[in-house]
Amino acid sequence: MAIAQDSSLYRKYTFTGTAGLTMPYRILYPEGYDPLKKYPLVLLLHGAGERGTDNEKQLQWGGSLFLKPENRRTFPCFVVVPQCPENDYWASVKFQRDQRPFDLDFNYKAYTITRSLKTVMELLENMKENEGVDRRRVYIIGLSMGGMGTLEAVYRHPRIFAGAIAICGGGDVRAYSKEAARVPFWLFHGEKDDVIGVENSRRMRDRLKELNGEVKYTEYPEVGHDSWINAFADTDLLPWLFFHNR
Repeated sequence: MAIAQDSSLYRKYTFTGTAGLTMPYRILYPEGYDPLKKYPLVLLLHGAGERGTDNEKQLQWGGSLFLKPENRRTFPCFVVVPQCPENDYWASVKFQRDQRPFDLDFNYKAYTITRSLKTVMELLENMKENEGVDRRRVYIIGLSMGGMGTLEAVYRHPRIFAGAIAICGGGDVRAYSKEAARVPFWLFHGEKDDVIGVENSRRMRDRLKELNGEVKYTEYPEVGHDSWINAFADTDLLPWLFFHNR
């Protein structure tokens, strides 16, 4: 779902974290925002193709979902959409790109968190200081590189999130713990994904089940890497997400 509605509703800001990275981000305020009320917050992590510094491209996929009038009315929330720089990544993963799908090596314990994910988590902590944010209802959604970032963010900060959606992502299955598995997950993947193989989501689904986590899994037959188009069109997506709280 490419952005079509008025993206100017997403206000432009930058944030500088302790890693020295100044990160552009956009924020959508709840419709009819009342500073005396508390609202959920959604962190949306884009894919590798939307990296940069223009503070625009990161809204391409998923941004319009929260601009739909019916969603604005039914699910008033803050939506925070940071932009990863071109030379960095949301997830600490090593790639072998000489084959398709890519051979991915995740090792959360051995690999240092990336500057970008560290900065995003600091931005999120900063946002949670906003008196209008309901800290029991902070969510994360990510696609592709952002799906990997979602899985790593939950692993590293499991007590923050009330629910998580990872689309065509992957993560360190071996490292995932019972604490991280307490966060409800909805995983999406295209069966024919030739970039990030579907086995990445299947393995994470199986691991979450093994840990007695709440996991919902949707796999699209004959769909390739762009399974986010189907996922963002699923009318159950936001009701499922906002149902959960910590």
